[in-house]
Amino acid sequence: MKRFIEGESRTQATLFPERLDDWIAEDNPVRAVDAFVDELDLGGLAFESAEPAVTGRPSYHPGTLLKIYIYGYLNRVQSSRRLERETQRNLELIWLTGRLAPDFKTIADFRRDNGLGIRQACRQFVLLCRDIGLFSEALVAIDGSKFKAVNNRDKNFTPHKLKARQQQLDQSIARYLADLDRADRDPSLVPEARAEHLKEKLATVRAQMKKLEAIGRQLAVAPDRQVSLTDPDARSMATSGRGTGVVGYNVQAAVDTKNHLIVAHDVVNEGHDRTQLTAMAQQTKETLGSEELTVLADRGYFSGEEILKCEQAAVTPLVPKPMTSNSTANGRFDKRDFHYEPEHDRYRCPAGEYATQRFTSIENGMAIHKYWSSACTKCPIRSACTTDDYRRINRWEHEDVVERMQRRLDGMPQAGRLRRQTVEHAFGTLKSWMGATHFLMKTLPRVRTEISLHVLAYNMKRMLQILGVQPLIAAMRA
Repeated sequence: MKRFIEGESRTQATLFPERLDDWIAEDNPVRAVDAFVDELDLGGLAFESAEPAVTGRPSYHPGTLLKIYIYGYLNRVQSSRRLERETQRNLELIWLTGRLAPDFKTIADFRRDNGLGIRQACRQFVLLCRDIGLFSEALVAIDGSKFKAVNNRDKNFTPHKLKARQQQLDQSIARYLADLDRADRDPSLVPEARAEHLKEKLATVRAQMKKLEAIGRQLAVAPDRQVSLTDPDARSMATSGRGTGVVGYNVQAAVDTKNHLIVAHDVVNEGHDRTQLTAMAQQTKETLGSEELTVLADRGYFSGEEILKCEQAAVTPLVPKPMTSNSTANGRFDKRDFHYEPEHDRYRCPAGEYATQRFTSIENGMAIHKYWSSACTKCPIRSACTTDDYRRINRWEHEDVVERMQRRLDGMPQAGRLRRQTVEHAFGTLKSWMGATHFLMKTLPRVRTEISLHVLAYNMKRMLQILGVQPLIAAMRA
């Protein structure tokens, strides 16, 4: 081993410094974790056992357990059992806890029982970012992403899945019965061991059929026609790939476009985003404390009612409209080829004729005005417009809200790119940290707690990159 850098002998006695603090550098991120938790009013944030009991065995201070979790999520260690091991061997955690080493059950129970407090602590860090002045622009990007739950796809049932599974088991039963009939007719064709095995498999399949019948009864009374056996709140959701899906949750996030900090977040078990725009925008507006807000979102959030609610709440939405016109797909004129004249409440068609309002109908709770022209039957270009006698045009009573938004989008062509590079970066980072399994906890309230820990760790790491350890600590103590 000559001419190599050599380590010390394992039998060499080592005199550790008297102070544990000497082993943690001043710019170590663990100091920021310690300062942040020490500045929190844990009792006011609804943490349990913030005030010690007068009698009984002393418990761990909730601040100690919160420090363990924030450190763990910062370093991609989310499991309570792994955190238990780290408190016994990791020098940074030994410093952070003052040589305390709670067992995994204590660590896990803290996360389970203090969901509200953890979510409030996450919000306190966002408010700290706001007070520092990192949200100078009232512009955020909102998006949703599907995260896996602790529920296998085979443990999630819909009416279609249940029917397919029952048909599969019926075919298996028919095949096993046919083999047993063959064994009865001529025992030499099927060995005795094989026949016994077939009987066992037949009993197993019949037991599975009974379980499926019980699941079918649960499906009949389920509000959304879904049943998940492992995590009852998890739902089957379609993903971007054709024919693919995931059993999990829909995580919503509003990300600031300047520093890519997550301003607001939520978890829902609906597989679409159409009803989430207003709720996320209002939560973001409240957190930022701004009177006005502009939000960027993708086509999945488009809903006329949601856009109207946003405008009424002083939120300016920028959401592109989905292009789903059958006329365009078939090479005919699209609604965009018809010019609306608000002063006369009529449309001018490509042939120069006018479509006037005929009547109003209520569709899905929305008042829809119907327009068409009497000249359609004699129009020379009718074949390029419609296959019916008249080309009918629908207009929502608040269509002007959508038209104003479209004009704003036309004046901001980079909106889509800005949204993608803002919010999708945050989701990609979170999923990378979470690993292949994503969530470790079950049921919607606990999943919300878990995502709050991830968001808190994400924002803290961003702040450490932007400000540095000591300036961030100084801001916390200011």
